[in-house]
Amino acid sequence: MLKKIFSVDQQGNFDMLLLMVRVAIAVFMIVGHGWPKLMMLFGDEPVQFISFLGLSATASLALAVFAELFCSILILFGFGTRLAVIPLLVTMLVAVFYVHSNDPFVKYEMGLHYIIVYLLLFCTGSGNISADY
Repeated sequence: MLKKIFSVDQQGNFDMLLLMVRVAIAVFMIVGHGWPKLMMLFGDEPVQFISFLGLSATASLALAVFAELFCSILILFGFGTRLAVIPLLVTMLVAVFYVHSNDPFVKYEMGLHYIIVYLLLFCTGSGNISADY
């Protein structure tokens, strides 16, 4: 038992871990951020969102919806994971270092968590339990 705990050759366990990380981070992003922004984009209320790099608030929101909803769905199934995390990384970097740059740490801490997980997925890919495999 102890030998198994300290073994470095556990590819199957690593793939299962990547699956759990992919599913969890995708569901968190879809439910907590992507879906609400989609409802905001197509809602009756006027769009109130940041305008970034000269884009309108609606265009910025549409790009955030693309990243947070559609790219998260790709990550959920492990399809094009390394490419799908790029828009998510950009979105989280903008959220942390532009939108919440003057806020207390607690306001952008979650964004930093997302960045770390997306960097992990960018480096490792989706693993063997995925559509990519």
